[in-house]
Amino acid sequence: MSVQKKETLSRRGVLAGGAALLASPAIAQEAAPDVIEGHSPIAGNVRRNASSFRALDWQPYFNNTRGGAILVDVTSRALHYWSEDQTIYKLYPTSVPISEELTRLGRTKVVRKVEGPDWRPTPSMKLRNPEWPDYVPPGPDNPLGTHALYLSWTYYRIHGTHDTRKIGRRSSNGCIGLYNEHIAELFGLARNGTQVLLI
Repeated sequence: MSVQKKETLSRRGVLAGGAALLASPAIAQEAAPDVIEGHSPIAGNVRRNASSFRALDWQPYFNNTRGGAILVDVTSRALHYWSEDQTIYKLYPTSVPISEELTRLGRTKVVRKVEGPDWRPTPSMKLRNPEWPDYVPPGPDNPLGTHALYLSWTYYRIHGTHDTRKIGRRSSNGCIGLYNEHIAELFGLARNGTQVLLI
């Protein structure tokens, strides 16, 4: 959703959008255990948190929006994007790390953009899941989906996913996942140097 400068989103509009999102079959499904998706299996039923899925203002989080700004709120499982001139605002549901140990918070930035990324599990992933392949090429089996924004933190990315059951859940090994259509849109908006804050 785009918001022009000085426009505001109504609470009713945001809540209606969130309700529609949660009503979709892809969101409503319970997750099945992963095999090689680059994420840890999910134990038991995991509730989604939509209570905090709401529009935010950039000013409490950034000094400016130079180069664009991305805010990831792991509690509400939402990613917010503001363009440099603040005429574009986007709000996307995300997957977030499965545990506190895998969650990294703080400031980073986009350092590389890849369309059709390939994937290699990190050393710690291979220790936890030795049956996972050493390499997955781009394509429908790739856990990074169709696009990836590489961050300045080693091994951390904002990326798509072909497994839509992950979105809205604690389901990743540290990365932030979006629907493929959302990461494609964000990929077109963000650039190398776009500032990123995870809270």
